[in-house]
Amino acid sequence: MLKNTMTELLNIEYPIIQAPMAGGVTTSNLVVEVSNSGGLGMIGAGYMTPAQILNQIKEIKQLTTYPFGTNLFVPNEFTCSEKEIKVANEHLQPIYKQLNISDNVNLDVPIPNHFFERFDEQIQVVIDEKVPVCSFTFGVPSIEIIAKLKHHNIILMGTATTVEEAVEVEKLGMDMVVVQGSEAGGHRGNFIADDEKSLVGLMSLIPQVVDHVSIPVIAAGGIMDGRGLMAAFCLGAKGVQMGTAFLTCIESGAHKVHKEAILHTKEDQMVLTRAFSGKWARGINNKFISDFKNHEESLPHFPVQNTLTQHIRKAASSQNNPEYMSLWSGQSPRLAKNQKVETLMKDIITEAKNINKHLSNITVDK
Repeated sequence: MLKNTMTELLNIEYPIIQAPMAGGVTTSNLVVEVSNSGGLGMIGAGYMTPAQILNQIKEIKQLTTYPFGTNLFVPNEFTCSEKEIKVANEHLQPIYKQLNISDNVNLDVPIPNHFFERFDEQIQVVIDEKVPVCSFTFGVPSIEIIAKLKHHNIILMGTATTVEEAVEVEKLGMDMVVVQGSEAGGHRGNFIADDEKSLVGLMSLIPQVVDHVSIPVIAAGGIMDGRGLMAAFCLGAKGVQMGTAFLTCIESGAHKVHKEAILHTKEDQMVLTRAFSGKWARGINNKFISDFKNHEESLPHFPVQNTLTQHIRKAASSQNNPEYMSLWSGQSPRLAKNQKVETLMKDIITEAKNINKHLSNITVDK
């Protein structure tokens, strides 16, 4: 019942991909346990240096023989004026004092060329290490990079938030598309649609994308259990990508305060914000987000704002202060549990099989 073109292409037992959450969540143990349990573990490598990616890939290879993948951020051109940076820093200064952050911290603004150069180096690591799967978010790589990766038989997945973006992913020759509904936690993966137009609910997005592409569609956004998996299947998806469900697992590298916040919050406490990074992302509302709500539109774009707030996020984490941490989460926190990956995977599959059995016994009167 659960085997299909997606699982065959990825060489995995179950159509479940662990979302590649960047920022330290996707520890080697998390990735390995997902892959060992029949899913596809993914390294969230967006913020990692090529050397860090290489080290984690080598570590994972020592721990499992099952397939796993890597996710990269596609770099985009950006501009930022000195005035924008100055205004943003002025807003951040009171928080620096409150968290006892030194005035001497390095706030060097990222140079665009640096991101493109690092991206090329990250791609080369994926190729050199023969990582079987590579996915992308925040855009699509160049035709040249796609051709280079496919030449090395690497399976490629793009991220889309609209039908138009999904069609573009297929047109460029990628093998699968992850459709990210508005329920998804963390950053938005839109690259054609503007921020507002990209907020399509997953249950609406799946069938519309399925009707317009021929490559396997993977559903992402608010899916936490076997019910979500089967709902996605019924709408035409070939698999699911789950983030928050794995984020609260024991093997996850998420901060304990982050995990606890998700486990004790409700769906109506989730908000979209660009206060932390300059790019819209879904997470749990806190003081930092509330204080910056009226300044969001004037903040520098990603990755500049992300650089400006990194010391605040780091200090808040070390002080166990949830009010200034980026507590990313999807729209279904009530379904999150603190458990082992193996338990989560078994429960999802058991529930999905039971639902499938129930559906097969339903008769529709003519």
